[in-house]
Amino acid sequence: PEETVTSSFASFIHAVRPEHLSKTVRQRSKRMILDSIGVGLVGSTTHVFDIALRYCRLYSSVAVSSVYGKPGVKLSPTLAAFTNGVATHSMDFDDTWHPATHPSGAVLPALLAASQMLPPSTKPNGMDFLLAFNVGLEVQGRLMHFSTEAHDIPKRFHPPSVVGTMGSAAATAKLLSLSAAQCGHALGIAASLAGAPMANAATQAKPLHIGNATRLGFEAALLAARGMEANPLILDDIPGCSGFSAFYSVYQPKPLSTPSDHHEFLLEKQDIAFKRFPAHLGMHWVVDAALSVRNLFINYAGSFSPSLIRTIVLKIPVSKYINRPFPSSEHQARHSFQFNACTALLDGEVGLSSFTESSIHRQEVRELLDKVVVEHPEDNVANFDKMYGEVALLLHSGDVLTGKCDTFYGHWRKPLSKESLLKKFRSNASHVLPEEKIEAIITMVDNLENLSDSSQL
Repeated sequence: PEETVTSSFASFIHAVRPEHLSKTVRQRSKRMILDSIGVGLVGSTTHVFDIALRYCRLYSSVAVSSVYGKPGVKLSPTLAAFTNGVATHSMDFDDTWHPATHPSGAVLPALLAASQMLPPSTKPNGMDFLLAFNVGLEVQGRLMHFSTEAHDIPKRFHPPSVVGTMGSAAATAKLLSLSAAQCGHALGIAASLAGAPMANAATQAKPLHIGNATRLGFEAALLAARGMEANPLILDDIPGCSGFSAFYSVYQPKPLSTPSDHHEFLLEKQDIAFKRFPAHLGMHWVVDAALSVRNLFINYAGSFSPSLIRTIVLKIPVSKYINRPFPSSEHQARHSFQFNACTALLDGEVGLSSFTESSIHRQEVRELLDKVVVEHPEDNVANFDKMYGEVALLLHSGDVLTGKCDTFYGHWRKPLSKESLLKKFRSNASHVLPEEKIEAIITMVDNLENLSDSSQL
């Protein structure tokens, strides 16, 4: 039969081998795994996670898979994936790729749950696990590159709810050693389970997007393993009958070549952004710009004195769902350019405590928010690879102080150091785990290739 885009993806998932992972890809993906586990652990302390866990415990009949931050609590595999996916995105603290999506949270929870589901005789080793994880990343990245629309900050649907579901299906299919035909059907089934509107950003429903992506992709692979079939051209562009193209107004798919000795994963060329504080990625530009101008202000006035400020001008890209002048909830605050800039100016930092109810409703923050004016320069495009953040303080004296950031620390052009990543992981994990277990996870992930049973994670 003539090769199609869909069959090429299915063949790749089935045929790719551990030796196709370069040293750079292995190292970058292990950083992602460690960060995602830490984010999931601290996310297990949130209210939205508690809601999801209480729901899932109603239906946990085959309880074999672990839950982040809850020693002794186990759920059925797909519900564990769902719950851990919710934890990963509950604070918007998880990694971000370009084109824009959160790749790890949609894949890792499914693989962790599946590893515990499999019988002892078929437990995947650490290298199998690492390969499946990278398959999930690769499928997400390739699908996003099929549309120019995917390169910009999203407007219609939340990308991980779409490409993340496909990545979870691909990763789980690989971990379960499905045939090439079954891998194709898993992608087809996953496409029918994908999608979530951007209107639910900045609400408690947004973390469900990641939870559903990892769970439903997992379920798609399980259904394919049991013989369910789907459209074998789901990724192809068929005029008059949309498959995956239903999610994009411009869609130009290309076959994925069969892996060879020289196959280059997208992760080789495009690193990941890790967040230093728990908020939407766009916030990291304005926070770094705000911290920069705050330092100028302190040098100018001797201390940070809000009474000297007449107007705060934010120069940001046009993106409606993260332009929130007066956020009233934790999740709105995580998606507010204005709130994050003002918090950074006031406190000299943004962290976990910045998004508590008491912090959000401080009078000092509200007074600064009243002074904010937003501008959208034409050259500041809504694209995580091209945008910048600028914060200008117009003082009553007539002086103007300005801070600007075009690449924050943690961006793929300016990646976190190993020390910074480990500091973030230890801080996050310490909310629910003792020090010895934290260090054991670090060691285990660092030596993942040598792990005989990945379910030990």
